[in-house]
Amino acid sequence: MKIISDWFRRFFDDPQAVILTVVLVLGTSVVLVMGRDLAPVLASIVIAYLLEGVVQFLHRWMRLPRSLAVVVVFLLFLAFVLFVLLGLLPMASRQLTQLVQQLPSMIVKGQNLLLSLPALYPEFINEPQVLGVLDAIKSEMANWGQNVLSWSLAAGMGVITITIYLVLVPLLVFFFLKDKDLILDWLHGFLPQDHTLAQQVWREVDRQMGNYVRGKFLEILVVWIATFVAFFWMDLQFAMLLALMVGLSVIVPYIGAVVVTVPVALVAFFQWGWSSEFLWLLGVYLVVQGLDGNVLVPLLFSEVVDLHPIAIISAVLVFGGLWGFWGVFFAIPLATVVQSILKAWPRPVQVVIE
Repeated sequence: MKIISDWFRRFFDDPQAVILTVVLVLGTSVVLVMGRDLAPVLASIVIAYLLEGVVQFLHRWMRLPRSLAVVVVFLLFLAFVLFVLLGLLPMASRQLTQLVQQLPSMIVKGQNLLLSLPALYPEFINEPQVLGVLDAIKSEMANWGQNVLSWSLAAGMGVITITIYLVLVPLLVFFFLKDKDLILDWLHGFLPQDHTLAQQVWREVDRQMGNYVRGKFLEILVVWIATFVAFFWMDLQFAMLLALMVGLSVIVPYIGAVVVTVPVALVAFFQWGWSSEFLWLLGVYLVVQGLDGNVLVPLLFSEVVDLHPIAIISAVLVFGGLWGFWGVFFAIPLATVVQSILKAWPRPVQVVIE
């Protein structure tokens, strides 16, 4: 017990550390316990946080009154939502339907390719091994079909949830932007007058989170548009759907790029086979991925704290398990938040006696 009490006094002797701990515990508890019920509110906070940078730009640099800047940004946000709902999603949905319709022919072609491997490479693979692989694939396809059926049966509730989001989220976003100062002043009223450490951590969190969210949104747009132009120019089937998958894959560092490569390569292979078009497409796709990782990411996230790949992957797994999509999306900034808290945490002064 003495070890625990000494550790507690060592790290919580400073009142500022206690205040920060209470704020963190309360905030995390609310998200964990009521996160599902408050999902529209949390999503609205994220979107408002994303749009706040544009509002600040119009207010500070374009000299627009904040109320007018909020209205302009909100109307642009609504226009973007309508574009996604009426333009992007229907096109992606049509291509997804076409892809599902072509799956049987792709499966037959892939089966014939696997059955031809024992004749081509008898020293490496034999027919029983191929048949075992085919049985495993058929079993996985059956399970996948059952999951799709279960998802389709629950689609009615999904439509209701989406409708609620489409009504509530834009309304909440508008009020979060319009009454930002009032909300922050109300929250400050619950804190002690001296909360210097909490303010220091919040400034660091605000800087890291804002840069990351807005940078990640721009990265998704740039990668999606560049990939779509490349796929469309090379006449790849399902170009819009695959480009959208590639754009969204940047949300999950490292893992997303590896996972999305599989459908891109499979569609290209079933369209062209082992041909020069297939190799060219893979080359162009790798160039886009290389430019994203080596040019776009350093340019957009130059101010984000550099984290080790192990820390990034661990953050994706931990926060994704806790909060799903939003946990994955905010894995990197949340990891930098943890790093900022650890750096700012008051430590006892070590007295050296000579």
